Amino acid sequence: MFKRVLLFLATNIMVIATISIVTSLLGLKGYLTANGINYTSLAIFCAIWGTAGAFISLFLSKFIAKMSQGIVIIDPNTTSPSERSLLEIVYNLARKAGLTTMPEVGIYNSPEVNAFATGPSKNNSLIAVSSGLLANMNRNEIDAVLGHEISHVANGDMVTMTLLQGIINAFAMFLSRIIAYAISLGMSRGEEDRGGGISMLTYGLLTFVFDILFTLLGSMIVASFSRWREYRADAGGAKLTSRENMIQALQRLRSTVEMDDNRTSAVSAFKISHRPSWLELFSSHPPLEKRIQRLMQNS
Repeated sequence: MFKRVLLFLATNIMVIATISIVTSLLGLKGYLTANGINYTSLAIFCAIWGTAGAFISLFLSKFIAKMSQGIVIIDPNTTSPSERSLLEIVYNLARKAGLTTMPEVGIYNSPEVNAFATGPSKNNSLIAVSSGLLANMNRNEIDAVLGHEISHVANGDMVTMTLLQGIINAFAMFLSRIIAYAISLGMSRGEEDRGGGISMLTYGLLTFVFDILFTLLGSMIVASFSRWREYRADAGGAKLTSRENMIQALQRLRSTVEMDDNRTSAVSAFKISHRPSWLELFSSHPPLEKRIQRLMQNS
């Protein structure tokens, strides 16, 4: 636990420090001027802060996954029969999906029945499988799960999710600061002792409130896309293996969904099975029942 906390803190400190240095070098600190908001500076400032964190997380995604989940990468030249079999399944599915660079394949020790894909690009990806999945699924089910994960890689879902999250972050920051400034200006004009200027305390508090509001609204858009990509990856897994195998795998996952290993929320969003949020609008995964039903309807 302590190691994971240190990793989380170090990553966030690096992200904040990097963005702060870039915005300082570009002179983007002062988007509030005596004449109001400099919208160009504000837009660039929000674009950098909104997207930089998402892309830094993307580029570090494999490293973070390996460290946080304790993933042991399989040597492509391994002579272990079980490891060789797993590599061959992944490589065959990857070739079938049109990938030209084979992903890294790793195993993490966890009782949960799960797997996930991550990495900054199609040519630099990682497929990780839990020991619980290998112990509790048969060959057809494992094929289907890995087909689902390969589909995520082939569809470029990691990059698309990052782009969407970055754009949402930027718009949330941009709108919150404009609305907060407009309200602060309107409030200050009614106070003669301020001479038309705004209270920075009021502006800061309003910005904080609207940041939270717009981020929550934006997260529903991100979650909606995430649910859609799960349906698409299910269809991809069915195409790479078979619809029956994919349905069978999802049914097995439904019977083991309570064994949820949430060592990192960022990785959990990319796992094939993730317990839905109590409010589906904010859930990254559709309920397994709906995913099974969707595959059955597409027969």
